[in-house]
Order: sequence, then C-alpha cells, then structure tokens
Amino acid sequence: MTASTTYDRTFFERKASGTHDSAARIVPLVLSVLDVHSVVDVGCGEGSWLAEFRRRGIEDVLGLDGGYVPKDLLKIPAHAFMKSDLTRTVALDRRFDLAMSLEVAEHLPPARAESLVADLCALSDCVLFSAAIPFQRGIHHVNCQWPDYWQGLFAARGYAAFDVIRPQVWSDDRVDFWYRQNTILYVARELAAEHPALRDALAAADRPVTRMVHPALCERFDGFSVREVLTMLPLAAKKAFVRRLGPRTRTVPHGV
Repeated sequence: MTASTTYDRTFFERKASGTHDSAARIVPLVLSVLDVHSVVDVGCGEGSWLAEFRRRGIEDVLGLDGGYVPKDLLKIPAHAFMKSDLTRTVALDRRFDLAMSLEVAEHLPPARAESLVADLCALSDCVLFSAAIPFQRGIHHVNCQWPDYWQGLFAARGYAAFDVIRPQVWSDDRVDFWYRQNTILYVARELAAEHPALRDALAAADRPVTRMVHPALCERFDGFSVREVLTMLPLAAKKAFVRRLGPRTRTVPHGV
C-alpha cells in the first residue's frame, strides 16, 4: 500500500473539522507563552494549524507534507506548502520561531524517530510536538511511543519539555483527545533559561513527562480484539499473557 492510498482524500476530509477546532483552542495557548512570527509545520496535512496561525496575524508560515495531500483541500496558500517525503531528512536553509509536528511521528518508521527530532530542532528553538501513544489506533501507526521516549530524544539535543498545553485542554471537548493527551512544548534550554514564562519551570522540565491516557482513548478499548491487543505488546508480554490465560487462548495469537 502506498502513501497516496493510505492518506487519501477521505483521510484528510474526515479529520479536518476536529483539527480546525483543536487548532483554534491550542494556538492561542502557544502564543500566550511564545513570541511567534514564523511557523513551520512538519506533516501539516491540509494546513489547518497553519491557517489558524495566519488567522491570528502570522503570515510567515510553511507546511511540509507528501504530495498526496489534495491541493484543493489546502487551508493555506499553495506557495506556503512544500512537497516533502517525511520518511527522509528534512533540511531547509532557514529557521523559524516555532516548528511543529503533531500526530505525525507515529506514521513514520521507528528508524526515522531520532532524525525527525533532529530535523525539528534544526528548524527552531521551540517545537510543539505530539505523537500517538501505545494502544492509540490509527491509519498506518507504526511507531507509537510514550511521550517520555520523545522527551529523551529532544533532551539529547538540549531541549527541555514543558507540559503547558495538556493541563489547559484536558477536559475541553472541542479539542481532539489525541492532542489533549500528547501535546508537549519543547524549548532549547538556553532560550528557556531566559524566557519569563518558562525559566521558573526549567528545573522540573527534566523530569519524565507524565504518561497520560485520556478517557476518550480508554472508551475505544471496547473495540479491541484479543489479537489486536497482543500486536501492541512487547514479545515478552505477549508470551506472559498467553501463559497466564492458558491453553484456551493459544489459538488466538497465532500469527501475531
């Protein structure tokens, strides 16, 4: 299956409304913390997040995503969209006040994780980031990780994690639950140390980001089959699970 068939028109149309409403709530929170005049979105889709920044007066935006994004669905000017193969290193000849990548990393191969974080850090000292956690189902989710995994990759680049978005939107039904659950702001430590809104929290920023599972995701567990649950577990956990339940279930995980 190719990217063009995985991320087809229906994929973007289905998520457009929720993305728009989520951006309308979260973008003002970001702007209340950071002084932003330029934004790059790595994995921008139809550009709803950048459109919200533009609506708030930030014209210098750039969205990167695959050529499979339907051009007539773009919410940003065509010149603000750059076709890019996100499975490969992204390199631009400039930096931005903010780089963002929301619910994109889980769609990319695990081997791409470290270089994706490096790309984002090369684009800005401030990165708004979210990625699907384990058990968060979706189309072509191939690298679902807990947020502290990504925190470690950013920390290796000198970026501290600030959990300033999730507490403010956790109970806001206008925001898609995956953003409420996963969105973390990463800031280069040197900048954070000089930033009035962040420096007091810098000491706590090195603690592991809390692993939080939103109730909306828990409600989806009813739809999981035993086979699906097993595919999400590490091999050792699968074997322990099968041993625990005994011979009656041994036919279920066959081929997992």
